[in-house]
Amino acid sequence: MEYLKIDGTKLKNMVINASNKLERQKEYVNSLNVFPVPDGDTGTNMSMTFRSAAEEIKKSDSKSISEVSRLISRGSLMGARGNSGVILSQIFRGIAKGLEGYDQVDSLQLAEALLEGSKFAYKAVMRPIEGTILTIIRAAGEKAVESEEVDITKLLKEVCNYSEEVLNKTPEMLPALKEAKVVDSGGMGLLIILKGMLEVLSEDLQVEIEDSVEGAAGGLVSAQSKIDPDSIKFGYCTEFFIKVKDAVNFQESFKNTLNPVGDSMIVIAMDDIIKTHIHTNDPGWVLSEAVKLGELSKIKIDNMREEHREILEAEYASELIEEKEETQSIEEEKEYGFVTVVMGEGLKAIFNDIGVDSVIEGGQTMNPSTQDILDRIEKINARNIFILPNNKNIIMAAEQARELSEKNVFVIPSKTIPQGITAVTEFNLESSVEENLENMKEAITTVKTASVTYAVRDTEMDGREIKEGNILGLIEGKISEIGDEVYAVTKDLINNLVNDETELLTVFYGKDCDEEKVNELIAQLEEKYEDIDVQSFNGEQPLYYFIVSAE
Repeated sequence: MEYLKIDGTKLKNMVINASNKLERQKEYVNSLNVFPVPDGDTGTNMSMTFRSAAEEIKKSDSKSISEVSRLISRGSLMGARGNSGVILSQIFRGIAKGLEGYDQVDSLQLAEALLEGSKFAYKAVMRPIEGTILTIIRAAGEKAVESEEVDITKLLKEVCNYSEEVLNKTPEMLPALKEAKVVDSGGMGLLIILKGMLEVLSEDLQVEIEDSVEGAAGGLVSAQSKIDPDSIKFGYCTEFFIKVKDAVNFQESFKNTLNPVGDSMIVIAMDDIIKTHIHTNDPGWVLSEAVKLGELSKIKIDNMREEHREILEAEYASELIEEKEETQSIEEEKEYGFVTVVMGEGLKAIFNDIGVDSVIEGGQTMNPSTQDILDRIEKINARNIFILPNNKNIIMAAEQARELSEKNVFVIPSKTIPQGITAVTEFNLESSVEENLENMKEAITTVKTASVTYAVRDTEMDGREIKEGNILGLIEGKISEIGDEVYAVTKDLINNLVNDETELLTVFYGKDCDEEKVNELIAQLEEKYEDIDVQSFNGEQPLYYFIVSAE
């Protein structure tokens, strides 16, 4: 159909349809990840990020494209997971900026907004690499502004066709893509979104959000069932939005108002909205105080003591078990706090033992969102909070959480578990923030990390053939060893990891390891490297048989 202008209602349908299409094709996008290790989650991260945007707008009846795009931006920002998700959120943040102030837009205005999305995405990345999602959004924006089409349907068709042409050229831009014989996964995810938006216009669709492939609340019911109702001090989980002009000006005073009547409080101000979450015994009083500030919306109250209550929204439900473990008593604000991301009960226990306040379960294949990290920041009663992502794909989400928090938050860009552990052990309570930042950032540069996992697909890298199921040994994320037996690959890998300067070798073994064989391996390492201190820990991490550090 021909559209000379589109409004917020149409954009809402476009985004929801795009979200549905990406959800259905996320595994295909995952399969395009070049590296054959089991952390190819670009499609999953982009889908969860964009679904957060779709959820944000699904109840909106606004016809203003400015308002709807603002909600899309906020939803994707708070739900952003992984680097691909963060970049996607920045694309739609730029698009929202381009659509600001309009109730409806024509093809020229939409084209300018797409170009603005490209600009925001490039600004978000410190070292932009061509042949990625960045190249595709730039191609989309540039093609849009060059087009002379006044029909928005035809404009988007041109944009999609050209973006697909550029996507097919990404293997020529990145040698790794060419060697693996795939196009860029993030670029493919964006193309699926663009095509999903076009489909609404060309077929005049009216759509609803479809259920997630795994189920919208997968895994949450069992977590709810483990909560002891008698342990809940405040019984009503209360959530709502307040529409108020200059929301940021009211955020702190509203927090102070609510503080005496509950716990697990999160009050976040963005634009003209204050998003509030609190566990309280008097939700009526909370709402009566809130309505003094402005109009309330999306009010949700759950009785947490009911055995078979409605499952909370995913962003809070996944944390309920940890809330019982992590709820802090009302005490004087401390100087420093730590948030880290790790997968594996053994590794989690190690971080807890060395003083980390809050451990988010996640890492490879399960990147926490910006909202997940922000929630943990807000729960820590400390003046200065350090975040240790322990994964290169979580650093950008951590940075977004830092920017959104009103607390003094600092991101230590740890890319591996050993880097995170070393950084925390270098922390000195008597030192200043600046000294600790410098020392921890310096500490992570002294750690060499290796890992042992398995190949999830056939591929070829650096001229070496890899078959699905092969055991892979990696040093600093690059494949060093390929074999068929875990312990043989591990010994060869460690031999390449250590050097004359190595003083300490630390081995974290995963949940799929045989402890007897692990003990044999450690004994062999101690005998071979008699001048090196060798230590081992049961990390219980999934996917990776071993994580090894050399210092």
